[in-house]
Amino acid sequence: MKSLSIPLLTLALWCNAATAGGIDQLKSFLAETKSAKASFSQVVAGKSGKKQESSGSMAFSRPGKFRWSYEKPYQQLLVSDGVKLWSYDKDLEQVTIKKLGDALGNTPAAFLAGSGDLEKNFTLSEPGKVEGVEVVDAVPKDKDSTFQRVRIGFVDKLPKMMEVRDNFGQVTTLLFTGFERNPSLPAGTFTFVPPKGVDVVGE
Repeated sequence: MKSLSIPLLTLALWCNAATAGGIDQLKSFLAETKSAKASFSQVVAGKSGKKQESSGSMAFSRPGKFRWSYEKPYQQLLVSDGVKLWSYDKDLEQVTIKKLGDALGNTPAAFLAGSGDLEKNFTLSEPGKVEGVEVVDAVPKDKDSTFQRVRIGFVDKLPKMMEVRDNFGQVTTLLFTGFERNPSLPAGTFTFVPPKGVDVVGE
């Protein structure tokens, strides 16, 4: 009789990969992903139940570089080159410039664009599957953080959703589509030059 050890081992490894928990998928994502791009839809719900919906696209290159573009219903752009952060509001014709500094490590953006050392800044836990998505909850260790919890959901080691609950009872939910790992990104993706005629606030 032929040995079943190899097929059984293969099946065991496949089952383990297929049922990988949220934290394992998060760690795999961080280890295997240096850059990415995706489209997103966003819903912000306040305590009153009022909701604001928007959509756009994003790209990042770790550590610290990202481009977050809101396209509907209004246009707003956030760009970081890893050192500076530009925030451009087209309707207000205003650009705000800030130093990125170490602030990224304690924000939800750290999940995507940070250095990958999440356990330094967050306490991670697994609430299990939610609607077929493996979920990780992250609570910031910094008591002065502006938010209470980040929840991020994975399918096949790629983010599908992110939910941020802040200290004022506001919940921001993001759904990602077309998520591409390590794509070829155009030169200049993470640089920004303020358009002529806009007000520039900051450095």
